[in-house]
Amino acid sequence: MEQFDKWPLLGSISSPADLKALPADKMGQLASEIRDYLVFRVSENGGHLASNLGVVELTLAIHRAFDSPKDHIIFDVGHQSYVHKLLTGRKEAFDTLRQAGGISGFTKRAESPHDAFGAGHSSTSISAAIGMAEAEYRKGSDAWTVAVIGDGALSGGLAYEGLNNCARHLRLIVIVNENEMSISPNTGRLARHLSKLRVSHNYLKTKEFTASALRHIPLLGRPIYKLLRFIKRRIKHVFYKENLFEHMDIRYRGPVEGGDAAGLEALLRHAKRLGTSVILHVKTKKGQGYAPAEQDPNTYHSLSPRKKVPNGATFSETFGEELTRLAEQDERICAITAAMSCGTGLEAFHAARPKQFYDVGIAEGHAVTFAAGLAAGGLRPVVAVYSTFLQRAYDNLLHDAALQDLPTVLCIDRAGLNPGDGPTHHGIFDVAILSEIPDAHIYTPVTRSGLCRSLQTALALEKGISAIRYPNGTEDPDTVAAFYGTKDDRQELGVRAWGDAADKARITVVTHGRIVAEALQAARQLRDEGVPTRVLLCEYIAPYGNLASELAPMLGGDLILLEEELRQGGFGMNLADALERCGALAGRKRVIMGTENGFLAPSAGQTVFAAAGIDAASVVQAAQNLIKKEGQ
Repeated sequence: MEQFDKWPLLGSISSPADLKALPADKMGQLASEIRDYLVFRVSENGGHLASNLGVVELTLAIHRAFDSPKDHIIFDVGHQSYVHKLLTGRKEAFDTLRQAGGISGFTKRAESPHDAFGAGHSSTSISAAIGMAEAEYRKGSDAWTVAVIGDGALSGGLAYEGLNNCARHLRLIVIVNENEMSISPNTGRLARHLSKLRVSHNYLKTKEFTASALRHIPLLGRPIYKLLRFIKRRIKHVFYKENLFEHMDIRYRGPVEGGDAAGLEALLRHAKRLGTSVILHVKTKKGQGYAPAEQDPNTYHSLSPRKKVPNGATFSETFGEELTRLAEQDERICAITAAMSCGTGLEAFHAARPKQFYDVGIAEGHAVTFAAGLAAGGLRPVVAVYSTFLQRAYDNLLHDAALQDLPTVLCIDRAGLNPGDGPTHHGIFDVAILSEIPDAHIYTPVTRSGLCRSLQTALALEKGISAIRYPNGTEDPDTVAAFYGTKDDRQELGVRAWGDAADKARITVVTHGRIVAEALQAARQLRDEGVPTRVLLCEYIAPYGNLASELAPMLGGDLILLEEELRQGGFGMNLADALERCGALAGRKRVIMGTENGFLAPSAGQTVFAAAGIDAASVVQAAQNLIKKEGQ
């Protein structure tokens, strides 16, 4: 359990009620303690730092102005909810942040009633908030719903679909947290002056008093009030310009600086008195209060745990370097990212080949259809995307790229189970999704040189979807030594073998990707127990017919088909079907091992592989069960 001797004010907060009981003049000290604690804890455990440092005062103001969990607070993506968690009864367990069995790095309904809506992907908060606010309206409740969404998340189309359905009668407040790119057309001294005036306490108080007084004047009061409001809006349109939200008939307040907790609290209370849906535009600074994060918010956006810094170049970095090299030779090659250039290793490409680089914002579906359009125009697009975010582009993959047989390359980062960010970031669905697409090519390199060969091979294809899957981090030295020796110079992608020969093996484990490390550990134990075992590592998995033909003469004994992706509709099932079609399964028993529950979360002390039942111990047990069946 975390101790808070160094942070006494934070240590005294166990609920929003405790926060409200603190004098307003203590908010500055509390904000400072929270920032200091976040830097300490996130540096140790990893996680999102810069974004959380930027919303400290905003989160304090929200919890002082509203009554969670009666009032619903929804954080878009959820990665900036650390302060919210500290204030809602989870600070003593905060040292378990992003650990197995511990506090999630995102909002999670099962974790606390204060987490009104679970998140992990971007641009969902407005739609969810409108739904919750409508539900409260239907019930006759006086509860408020608050959505906090960043300006980056507003680039996602779902956010605008939500705004398009935002009714004025709802008790809904959408806080637009602008911390990087501008979303407002308001520039110049007049705009800044009017912004400050519009959100000042005296202005708001005077405006409310004037409106109330005019409405109470018999006969003429309301017409005069409507005329004055019309004139004010026309003047504002000329000098200040209306923004997108007001054009959508949603009341708007801001922009206001986000570093003043008291001012933000007053503004939030004013918004509640309006009794209608409101957009509040707040400007915050990523990394506020911590100089390294202020100066380099991209680096401090998401940190690795202190003890898990990658040793050597990562797959993401290797991908970026190789794509840059290939793009220098072929100007048709284009790189596309959905606001993830740093995470996917494309920063170097961006710097070296800016005319061949496209950041489309948080819009994965658009990224794929845009890529299909580029391919239709004769270019060679490469879409770099996390596995878990590719799920948002399924229709675009199927309908826009694959159906038209357009050469589109997907480089799928963070493939496989994710021990840190949990279920929202488990990259385990893409294999089943891609396996459904006719003629798709799926490559699964486990070495940096294999990744480069996969990229070269995919770009050489003239038609269809090609996908290259690789995990977060670096290549595993033991895997490299076992399957590639000291030199990985094979040019054609295929199947690598380790262990006993096919005619001697009692068990053959067929696998792909980083989980081959678990297969190796299991195979070594089985061999030590006198069970001849071999492991076959697939550098590609689709087309499955091609893979089955290559594997058929390499199989020995009974089979274990092992993967860390979703079992249903995944690698094992598709490969078993292809092997059966070519007659390679005759007389062989088989076990398909994959993730049964795509939303699994490990218990304390468990690895993600153990939680999924696909670790080395589980493979050994499966092999022993096959041997027992043979003897019966």
